Amino acid sequence: MMCCKVPHIKSLEKPPGKWCQHAVFGKGCGIYADRPTACSAFYCEWMRNPSLGPEWKPDKAKFVVSNLAFLNIWVDPSVPDAWTKPPYSAQIKKWAVEGPQRGKFVLVRIGPRLIAVLPDREVDLGHIDPEALLTVSREQGPAGIRYDIEVRPS
Repeated sequence: MMCCKVPHIKSLEKPPGKWCQHAVFGKGCGIYADRPTACSAFYCEWMRNPSLGPEWKPDKAKFVVSNLAFLNIWVDPSVPDAWTKPPYSAQIKKWAVEGPQRGKFVLVRIGPRLIAVLPDREVDLGHIDPEALLTVSREQGPAGIRYDIEVRPS
């Protein structure tokens, strides 16, 4: 049920990091048959990617990984550093380093807080509107490619 808590769901006016009003503890979604497309079309990476072991199950990891335009890691605000612990931190960093070759960048979302995990560093962008537009740029410098992320209002 972690997907009922951590992501922003616009159609339900559900803010990130807060339980959905339709979540029924111990059972799941109270409007399952009529849930919005954002919910019915959502599959966490733990369910889709067989290389992610049982430790990646959202209720154990305390975050949900979703692979959309960005690789989003939606973290339970009650355990904000869950993503920084082994074995997660090493894999997340690997995704960040390998991602740009496939046009994927890693975003860690802890309630309204957004952290971009770039190949060379982490950028804490603070509290960001979940509807904001994000643009990643790259620039060749003497030490190699440097990535930056820009936040623009939606």
